[in-house]
Amino acid sequence: MMRQMRENTKWIMLVTAIAFVALMVFEWGMDVTGQSGAGFGEIGRVNGTPVMYEQYQMTYRNLYEQVSRSQVEPVSSAQNREIEEAAWNELVNQILIQQELGRRGIRVTDQEVRDMARFMPPQELALDPLFQTDGQFDIQKYQDFLANSADELFLLQLEAYYRDMIPRNKLLRQVSSGIYFTDAELWEQYRFDNERAQVRFVAFNPGERILDGAVQVSEEEIEDWYDEHQDDFQVPTQVDVKYVALTKAPLREDSLSAGERAGGIYDELIGGADFAEVAQRESSDEVSAANGGDLGTFGRGQMVPAFDSVVFNAPLNRVQEPIETSFGFHIVEVLSRAGDSAQARHVLIPVERTNESEIRLLTLADSLEVLGESMTLEEAASALDVPTSQQVMTELFPFLAGVGQVSDGLDWAFREASPEEVSPVFEDQQAFYMMELVSSSPEGVQPLESARQTIREYLQLEKKIEMARVEAEELVLTAREAGTLEELDGVDGLSVETSGPNSRIEFFPGLGYQTQAVGAAFGLGINEISDPVVTESNVFLVQLLEKTTADSLAWEEQKIDQRAQSVFAVQQQRLDQWIAAMRDAADIIDRREEVFQPQEQTAPMGGIF
Repeated sequence: MMRQMRENTKWIMLVTAIAFVALMVFEWGMDVTGQSGAGFGEIGRVNGTPVMYEQYQMTYRNLYEQVSRSQVEPVSSAQNREIEEAAWNELVNQILIQQELGRRGIRVTDQEVRDMARFMPPQELALDPLFQTDGQFDIQKYQDFLANSADELFLLQLEAYYRDMIPRNKLLRQVSSGIYFTDAELWEQYRFDNERAQVRFVAFNPGERILDGAVQVSEEEIEDWYDEHQDDFQVPTQVDVKYVALTKAPLREDSLSAGERAGGIYDELIGGADFAEVAQRESSDEVSAANGGDLGTFGRGQMVPAFDSVVFNAPLNRVQEPIETSFGFHIVEVLSRAGDSAQARHVLIPVERTNESEIRLLTLADSLEVLGESMTLEEAASALDVPTSQQVMTELFPFLAGVGQVSDGLDWAFREASPEEVSPVFEDQQAFYMMELVSSSPEGVQPLESARQTIREYLQLEKKIEMARVEAEELVLTAREAGTLEELDGVDGLSVETSGPNSRIEFFPGLGYQTQAVGAAFGLGINEISDPVVTESNVFLVQLLEKTTADSLAWEEQKIDQRAQSVFAVQQQRLDQWIAAMRDAADIIDRREEVFQPQEQTAPMGGIF
């Protein structure tokens, strides 16, 4: 037990050294080499307090490892830059909070540490099986362990954790004190979110119903609008690149191979093989595989349609032939079924590249890179009979069709490349890709000439909307006299539609998501018809058909949780504002670029870590 406890408490020592952001103490791992980073020393200051390289390195490494553990693909260069900034920001926040603790004189007593350690264990320990009974935290087991533990290092780490955490909690209470939501406020929010309405409406669709020729926009109007909205025409740095994308997605041959493998497993099972053993050995669904493929009991509609259809129609206790879904091929056996619930088990065979297919892809990527060293991208692509594409990217949206979010190629395209230069082959999650820079343009203001057509179309739509509003003003009188919007069905090509019942926070087909028209509907009486409702691109007349009020009993049952969530949200907001205000007022000196530059001339910073 002592060995396990030492392993489970590694994180405690480091968590004492860092600050919380928002409502949490930031958790660190322990994979730190202890290297001193000699030669760097101080890399910045916060209100005179030095930020040391060793601190920064440790923060960076733990953040890096957390990101690396959370994904299959390697950490990209873009992610690495984000990690570097996050590490710096975390250290700055840490120092500011420590300074604030000292300024406010917030301390912790020995009795507070003892009480907190006995009755409020860290979450990681509360979840440890050593301290659980029937899957629930058993405080008696935990307290018995504390009382009898001879592991002085663990106890010292635990004490250090609480001596760091308790003052921060006190600071949190001071910063976010006075937050309370009355029952009336909670009910009003619950009512707002849970009232439902069914509506009848007419959409005038001005962009479609009114021809462009019916609306005139002068050159003077375009120029005036452009002059008044210069901020709308700011454009970021952008690059125009040609590129080749070699997708990593499985090919048809890979799907056929997976299907053949699933067929073989099906034959094995109907031949008498133990289902649980085969599932543990073959299934890529690790959670169910550990239980012999058992998915437990689930309801109709919880699984994808093809899987659901088999489960609720197949004979019980008979292995079914493989079925294909977006997850791969499933060999299913239905164990029981009652009404709209069923229990089943499966073996999941994913559709993924075979070894042969993977080797061909890697060979193609290698060949592309070799040819790109002496050819243009078009020549290299032609030699390998692969297609090229061309696209404009910005740093705010570095996305290439067929590649996805460009990570490793980002620095090359925006900072390193010259026109007509061909990149090496980069690898991202979805594809291998190689680029050729066609051109790049710095950030600035889009010229009027290139913005002219966009402005013209916008002003045309504004005028069309106004024409539609006037038309709606005239027709609403007719509808009100008849007592229903149905009176307008077919008038000048208009159609009357019904939508709902939905809540305010749901999507209303035909009206959209949380639009002015949806808000207007909830403000009407039953059968009342609204005035014309103007949105960004449409004009509506809305009639309320039915309104279902929120359930006050259901609200009472969840009120405690709702209050806690509401308080948490406001605490989060206040802490964010408080930390931002401290940073704005602080004297922060960031010398990373200056300090690291000499070292980067011989080895990139990533190599240091």
